[in-house]
Amino acid sequence: MPDSASPDQIPQIGHPVHPSGPVLAGFYLALCSVPLLLALNQTASPADPWERAGAALGMVALVAMAIQFVTSGRFEAVSGQLGIDKIMAFHKIAAFWVLIALILHPLAYVLPTWVDDPALGIERLTAYLGLPQYRSGVVALAALMVLVGSSILRDRLPWRYEFWRALHVVLGLLAVSGGLHHAVTTGRFGTMEPNHWFWWAVGLGVIAVMAVLYGLRWVALHQHPWQLASITKLADRLWELDIQPAKGSRAFRYSAGQFVWMTEGKRRFPLYDHPFSIADSPARPGLSLIVKEVGDFTRGVGSLAPGTPIGIDGPYGEFTLDHAPGCAVVLVAGGVGIAPIMGLLRDLVAQHDPRPVRLAYAAGNPQNFACLPEIEAAGKVLDLQTMLISEDHADGWVGQVGRLTQDRLCDLMQGLDAQRTVALICGPGPMVTAVSDALLDLGLPMDRVVYERFDYAGGAGRQDRKRALNFLAVGAGLVAVIGGFAVLS
Repeated sequence: MPDSASPDQIPQIGHPVHPSGPVLAGFYLALCSVPLLLALNQTASPADPWERAGAALGMVALVAMAIQFVTSGRFEAVSGQLGIDKIMAFHKIAAFWVLIALILHPLAYVLPTWVDDPALGIERLTAYLGLPQYRSGVVALAALMVLVGSSILRDRLPWRYEFWRALHVVLGLLAVSGGLHHAVTTGRFGTMEPNHWFWWAVGLGVIAVMAVLYGLRWVALHQHPWQLASITKLADRLWELDIQPAKGSRAFRYSAGQFVWMTEGKRRFPLYDHPFSIADSPARPGLSLIVKEVGDFTRGVGSLAPGTPIGIDGPYGEFTLDHAPGCAVVLVAGGVGIAPIMGLLRDLVAQHDPRPVRLAYAAGNPQNFACLPEIEAAGKVLDLQTMLISEDHADGWVGQVGRLTQDRLCDLMQGLDAQRTVALICGPGPMVTAVSDALLDLGLPMDRVVYERFDYAGGAGRQDRKRALNFLAVGAGLVAVIGGFAVLS
């Protein structure tokens, strides 16, 4: 990279172009509207607007439920531009409006009857919930309620992650298959063409997605295996895994900061994989992953032996400098969030990047810091300034103590043009959102503050609130589509 070139003007070459957020939102609205458009010329009686609204709620919710299988963060064509943080946030909020729509679906049907005769309305609702011909729809609703409830309570349930994930898949399939059966057998519009065939196409689409997720990817994990070359302890409960393609396998192209899904040993099946950020530069062969012992899977990572077969699925994510170029780079890591930050730093070193680089690294105590000698050595290659912050004080610690405040970020960015600076943040949810808001207050543009978090505890930041408004706009679009269908006769 020439010293005179502006990183803002350097084209990014060789990376796939993904649809933008607004394009994906428009496609989502259009796809959810298809069964309503197909039903416009169909005559179903009675034509009460509330009953049409009930039918529309069921049809839109069923399409949205099927789309949930694609918005799970496992399809780069969908999540490549948005990033895992945004796509998973949408996945969660969409599950809630699908559930609400399906609860309202039978209620809207009985509302006109209930207004005229409450007892008869309750009797009609009881029939919808109890008669055999409606049973598949009731099963679908019950499965979805358990799915959403178990997702909300996941951290409180005494289940291994793999069990919860398998249950999540089974309940999702039960909900969508029950919904499709209900639509094509008793649905007011689903029993008639062309909607009848549309629901069959949706079912085939779900089958195709599952075949890719748990069929083709299972084959790929075994046809192109990797293996653990070495494992190194970096800090307390923190390990670095050097993973190389096995003999006869091929590596893949990735950008520093992306992540992969990893499985190991005999459990190389997509149901057992876990996401880990790549802590490496594409300039080095193989992959490096920095993993902390915190969960069911990672508790045993330190006991993995060199030569262990590894399954790698990826790369994924937009936590890269390719997506957010700038004339100066601010990297912020909290705890194990150092993993993708080290990947970015190592790549900057490999490229001898001339831009100013500022690194803030926070940990719970001094024993939790990793890669400090390598970070110090990077300062001999880069225009690098580093700020280390330990939340707790310890004897012999000479770095700063406390939290990464806005004042400290301001000190770190002295001399940088905030409008031309890009920041990448990774760490716990509360830290990530607090640092993001602080950087926005210091003048960084919102599209140049990029973050990923490894938990969703704590409050929402400014970007989260803006994102929520965008998601609500999509939801409002669905409501408008349903309302428009309801009033058309």
